[in-house]
Amino acid sequence: MPEGDTVWLAAHRMNTALAGATLRRGEFRLPQLAALDLTGATVREVVPRGKHMLIRLADERTLRTHYRMDGSWHIYRPGARWRGGPGYDVRVVLATDEWECVGYRLHDVEIVPTADEGRLVGHLGPDVLGPDWDLEEALRRLRSHPDEQIGVAILDQRNLCGPGNLYKVEALFLCGVHPWARVADVDARLEPLVTRARTLMLANRNRPEQSTTGDLRRGQDHWVYGRKNKPCRRCRTPILMGDQGPHTQERVTYWCPRCQTARSPVDPLARTGEPGRPRPLATPG
Repeated sequence: MPEGDTVWLAAHRMNTALAGATLRRGEFRLPQLAALDLTGATVREVVPRGKHMLIRLADERTLRTHYRMDGSWHIYRPGARWRGGPGYDVRVVLATDEWECVGYRLHDVEIVPTADEGRLVGHLGPDVLGPDWDLEEALRRLRSHPDEQIGVAILDQRNLCGPGNLYKVEALFLCGVHPWARVADVDARLEPLVTRARTLMLANRNRPEQSTTGDLRRGQDHWVYGRKNKPCRRCRTPILMGDQGPHTQERVTYWCPRCQTARSPVDPLARTGEPGRPRPLATPG
């Protein structure tokens, strides 16, 4: 699933293309919205909220989209060939005189009065990349579930929104926290852990590449993520991989068994698997 910095970058690019412009085409290719036409509407702004994108219109309506696992927005000049996938994957088309924004495989596409945005995103915790980031509130929400596994709690967008599996894995490693430790067992390290995840996301939000090591070269860009059985960059111990999370919602987790000593008897078996797919971007065509 795309990380919050992916959505932040996409929203920034979409805002540059659409803000203040009138749509000459506003088309939905979804059964529930097929009859809706936004042609003639003016876009006020495009903003991210965690992993959600909010496209606010001047008539006080908001279009919300979510990438989930495979969605993406692509931006093209008029007349350019769309390259985000087959035509049947297109869900939304928003075009002005200068840009065409094409949404592929988007999920949770919904339009509501802007005043009702809270119904869609009001349950989310503080936005790690938002202008109103509130560290203390994020920590309060995490601590309200002391028996939750820290790796699960960091991904729960109701605690803090934006971090995905990559930043969870990398921040846990850099702070020496075992993914299966209880929140209560790492209380003293919660603040540096959340702060580290935010620092990593801030460092990457203005570029499509995601590096947690400071090295953008492929294979050198992450500490443990996607590196099953490869030597830890700190201690040379082979990196382990396992599934973590509720049934049907498991996420692949990587950790170093030496640098991240387990603080609970739960230590899942590693399994084989592949690193996550490249993240989708909103990029100029």
